Amino acid sequence: MTLESNQVSVVMLGASGAVGTEALNVLLQLKNIKQITLLGRSPIPNITAGNVQQHKIDVGDASSYQSFVQNSTTAICTFGVGQPSKISKEDFIKIDKTAVLDFARECKKAGVKHFELLASVGISSSSSSFYLRTKGELVEELKALSFDRLSTFQPSMILTPNNRYGLGQAITLKIWPLLKPLLFGGLRKYRGVPVSILGQAMAKNILKEGKGYEALQWDDFYSISK
Repeated sequence: MTLESNQVSVVMLGASGAVGTEALNVLLQLKNIKQITLLGRSPIPNITAGNVQQHKIDVGDASSYQSFVQNSTTAICTFGVGQPSKISKEDFIKIDKTAVLDFARECKKAGVKHFELLASVGISSSSSSFYLRTKGELVEELKALSFDRLSTFQPSMILTPNNRYGLGQAITLKIWPLLKPLLFGGLRKYRGVPVSILGQAMAKNILKEGKGYEALQWDDFYSISK
C-alpha cells in the first residue's frame, strides 16, 4: 500500500550532498507533497517550488532549527562526512552521530512519524571498525526513540558520476562495478549502487506504508526506486 502524497510533509537534513540532492530532485517531482523543509548551512540555489521552505541553521545547535521541524510527518537525513578518514574520530562522532541524533530527537519531539537515515552496509554497534561501530551505535539510539517507522538505507559503494574525493575514489569508481558478477547471494548487498537509484529509493520510500524498523540494502533500493 502507498500513502497519499498530500498527507506527507518532509524535513530534510543533508539535501545538498550527493545522495540528498538526488532524493530532493525526486521529491520535487512527486505531486502534492504538502511541504518540503530543507535545513542546512546555506540555501540550495534555483529551487522555486512553492511547497519548499529553506532555513539556514547551525547543525550543532538544535535550538537553531527546533521550530522548523514542526508539522512534518517524515524526516530524511543524508547528513554526514564525505571522507571520514580525513577528520579526527572526535569530529566524526560530532558530525555523523551527535548532530544526527540531535536532529532525530527534535523530530521525535515534533511528532515526526517516519525517520529515514543514510547509513552504510555492515553497520553494527559491536563492529571492530570505528566507522561501522559509530554508525551502528547511532542506529541503536535511533531505535530507542521509537519512531513509528525507522528506515536505514545501507549501501556499500555509492557510485557517483563524478569523482569528488581524488585518486582513491577514482580507482574505486572504476573497479567496483566490475565486481558485480562476483557479488551474488549473501554478497549482493555489497554491490555498488548508482547515487541516482539510492536517492530515488529514499524519496519514494516515504510514500510506502510500513511500521517499525527496516534495514534496506541493494535489492531494496532497486525495488523501491521502480
